[in-house]
Amino acid sequence: MTWASAPDAPWATPRAGDRARLAPSLLTVGVAVAMLLIYSSGWQLPLFGEKADEAASGLLRVAFLPAYALGFMLVVGDPWNMLRATVRQPFLIVLMGVVAASIYWSIQPDVSIRRGFAVGCTTISGLALAARFRWAELARVFAITFVILIVASYAVCLALPRIGVMTELFPGAWRGLWMEKNALGGLMAMGICVLGAASLLNPREAKIWLPFALLAFGLVILSQSKTSLASLVLGLAALGFVWIVQRGPAIGVAATWAGVSGAGLLAAFIFLASDVFFHLLGKDATFTGRTQIWTAAMRQIEERPWLGYGYAAVWSDKSGWGPLAWIVHDAKFTPQHAHNSWIEQWLGIGLFGLAAWALFYLQTMTLAVIAVFRSRGALLAFPFLVVYSLVSLTESIAVVYNDFRWAIFVALAAKLAFSDKAQDEA
Repeated sequence: MTWASAPDAPWATPRAGDRARLAPSLLTVGVAVAMLLIYSSGWQLPLFGEKADEAASGLLRVAFLPAYALGFMLVVGDPWNMLRATVRQPFLIVLMGVVAASIYWSIQPDVSIRRGFAVGCTTISGLALAARFRWAELARVFAITFVILIVASYAVCLALPRIGVMTELFPGAWRGLWMEKNALGGLMAMGICVLGAASLLNPREAKIWLPFALLAFGLVILSQSKTSLASLVLGLAALGFVWIVQRGPAIGVAATWAGVSGAGLLAAFIFLASDVFFHLLGKDATFTGRTQIWTAAMRQIEERPWLGYGYAAVWSDKSGWGPLAWIVHDAKFTPQHAHNSWIEQWLGIGLFGLAAWALFYLQTMTLAVIAVFRSRGALLAFPFLVVYSLVSLTESIAVVYNDFRWAIFVALAAKLAFSDKAQDEA
């Protein structure tokens, strides 16, 4: 199959009649945006303050039920496409199966049951987004969501600085609607990539999305999160790479060669001059204590490498003798999670769960690379996945219940396997 005849080619656009027939209703878009806003957790800090803890508060757990209901509304609206999108993700199905099975060996079965149900609903919500929206529409839904979060973040920081601006750990750093500055910076880095993609996929709306991308950039700077800034640079580089590659075969080959060479040089720089790299990021070699958590978690993994301790069961174990107690003892402080998505899976759902996550991730990234040369959807998927991959090395953001980023990751993964053409044919 040649470049020009590839399905969902970069320059392929549906006819006007097809667009009108396939366009989602305003109600469908509203349902999707409302669902994502709930998963963003941007309402927790303003409503419940710094002591809000979803793991311990029944009220907060109930607050996510509307998101589950909205996700199931999207499923009911188009169940057959939902089924088609799901069966194209066999490793995701296996991963959710391991999560469900882990209740039988969990150190806290009731916790794994409750949180396993929550991550299942979050995952279904992401699949429903992929089944209901074409690439341009999905970018628009994400963009609307980020615009609301951007405006709300500025509002809370300027009008209620006691909530939106940090005063103890990092005085003066903006955190917006979330508990700490890295959450704001990381989400805004993803949001800029999404808004840029929405501008390219919906050119007539660029004058709407681009100003908000600039506002989001301001939030990244004000968050004082250098890791988020580095993620943003890589995400924008990925967006530019996709845009250049899709100009045509010749320039695509040149851009690919330049991109691979640049990635190789960056990897060599990090490996050979790690001290300089950490200095530029304003970090130390321990990643602000994260390596202590990783070492402590790996010691506990050695005790139960195959099955783990049960999905999301470790970090709320207050028994005083379980794995968390030993991690706190070794790390010399109490972490909230493993600060690494890969170690998190191994610790919670064992080697089988880690393998399922790795295969799901590998399938997604492979499809994203292929999409760079075949689908305009890569403008949305590839930059987001680049940022997500980088953040996943220092934060536990994979297979997370009630999480905005996991819902988007699942939506993009499923959409990469269930293209616009396949959706139209269905």
